[in-house]
Amino acid sequence: MVLLFVVVGLVVLGLDQLTKALALHYLEPGEPVNVIGTLLKFNLIRNPGAAFSLGSDFTPVISTIQIVVAVGVVWLSRRLGSVGWAIAFGFLFGGAVGNITDRIFREPSPFHGHVVDFLQTPHWAIFNVADMAVTSAAILLVIQTLRGIKLDGSKDVGKK
Repeated sequence: MVLLFVVVGLVVLGLDQLTKALALHYLEPGEPVNVIGTLLKFNLIRNPGAAFSLGSDFTPVISTIQIVVAVGVVWLSRRLGSVGWAIAFGFLFGGAVGNITDRIFREPSPFHGHVVDFLQTPHWAIFNVADMAVTSAAILLVIQTLRGIKLDGSKDVGKK
């Protein structure tokens, strides 16, 4: 299961960084491009905060939390015994590291870097592949928990 976790994490990280590089190359801030009518737009922004640009004054704190999450996921991955948990952990790791990479290496400075966001849907914050992966991980973690599947793949007594 650890191999599945690593592969999923690296695929998510690679897709995130590739799509951000493409967005930076082909898109201009303030010039949205309709992809599927008004349902999906490419709209490049650089986000100093978390979701909805909240906490933009706390970028180093957000960076630190993401690093702790990534390290925790790697540490816990040694106990993986379930495909669902391995995929969820891979999504979480790849997404967290994708945004950590932006915060550490992008302008204006290390641990204050702005995350590249470019996917926009109606009535929602502009986001990226890393954000989608973290959200998907959260959903999968809830599903695994509700199904009674433990991290090691065993089932809770009384769950079907």
